[in-house]
Amino acid sequence: MPSPKTDSDTRLFLIGCGTPTPTPERFGSCLVLKVGKEHLMFDCGPASTYKMLRLGIFPTAINHLFFTHHHYDHNADYPCFLLCRWDHERRDVPRLKIYGPPPTKMITQRLIGPEGAFVDDWRARVEHPASQEVYAARGGQVPRPAPSHDIKEISKGSQMTTKKCQITAGRAIHLQPMMDCLTYRIDWDGYSLVITGDTGRHSDVESLARDATTLVVNVWDHQNNMSSTLLSGFSGTLDAAEMAAAAGVQRLVIAHQGPNLSRPGSREKAVADMASIFKGELIFGEEFMALDLS
Repeated sequence: MPSPKTDSDTRLFLIGCGTPTPTPERFGSCLVLKVGKEHLMFDCGPASTYKMLRLGIFPTAINHLFFTHHHYDHNADYPCFLLCRWDHERRDVPRLKIYGPPPTKMITQRLIGPEGAFVDDWRARVEHPASQEVYAARGGQVPRPAPSHDIKEISKGSQMTTKKCQITAGRAIHLQPMMDCLTYRIDWDGYSLVITGDTGRHSDVESLARDATTLVVNVWDHQNNMSSTLLSGFSGTLDAAEMAAAAGVQRLVIAHQGPNLSRPGSREKAVADMASIFKGELIFGEEFMALDLS
């Protein structure tokens, strides 16, 4: 394998590291990968827009948004992000590209389409003179266009390309057949990142993660607390470690931890248990972490 090119400005921001259960430390799921000047966003859980700003990432910096699935802890901030990004767009800001499993298009239309829940908001901003003046003052040009995005519904095997990255969608094992769920592998300059989203352990996930530089796994709880029902759609601590070891990844990042796993003492046990199986770099994710992936 060729040696990766050095890029000190390649980072993974852990925006949301929680679950549907809010705690003072974490709530919902969102990750942002920065490769050079390019930002790729994965999921848009509660308060993602605000939390990104706390890490210095303005919504207009995001040109690609990928959904793993459509539980509210992964998409609740979607309307806020869409409207905030659109509200601050200028002519030089590229159209947002959105990817995800069905029903990504339907959700978007029902939020900001011509008959969507937020139509009164954006129409007022487009048509009222006061809103037009505010928009022009921050660099926008009137007449102002309505919100517009490029949306593509994808499935296992779909491939997307940005200026810097190649993205491949894989299958996640999570609450089928009620919803479609995806994992993602991102490759750039000899590096690779795999984001599992919510999933149980499965050979498809391990295959997608083969020899990846970094693997991010959503982990619900300690392995001995995981029932067979939970394991059909979620990973326990040892599942994550075994997937990482089997795939031969260099770094394992634990995200989307359940409330029990994040308690003092419980966290340390989780790390020790996983480290007994996975011998690479192991990171227990916390919100607002910025990990250097170079």
